[in-house]
Amino acid sequence: MSTDVILLLLRIVSGLLLAAVLVVLFLALWRDYSHVASGVAARRRSYGRLVALRELDGHTVATGETYPLLAITSLGRAPTNTVPISDSFASSEHALVAMRDGQWWLEDRNSRNGTMLNDMPVTAPVVLTEGDVIGIGQARFRVELEP
Repeated sequence: MSTDVILLLLRIVSGLLLAAVLVVLFLALWRDYSHVASGVAARRRSYGRLVALRELDGHTVATGETYPLLAITSLGRAPTNTVPISDSFASSEHALVAMRDGQWWLEDRNSRNGTMLNDMPVTAPVVLTEGDVIGIGQARFRVELEP
């Protein structure tokens, strides 16, 4: 065999090896992308809603405003929160509603004026149930969970 033939075979083999490495790299990146995309979709899935409430003639009524209940839902005065609250008694990052181990938890984020759950102060993370009312300043929200 001549040198030219050997060099041609080496070029073909190295080209095939390079193509195989690129395919393996592409498959690994695709798998990681699919895994991350499914995780993001799960975090954006709505598991219920928070319904804004207000007092009217001594009765509590829904205002018509609803907010999706995500796996991690933040409440506060800052516009970056999932549920922005325009109340001077609300802290910028006031409270957090999160799904943990199959249960919904409400947690006060060291707010200045505190968070209420069914008119009781929240001093430690507490489990939420259907129909609970979260109070932040003058704002009230009823928890409506999907079955």
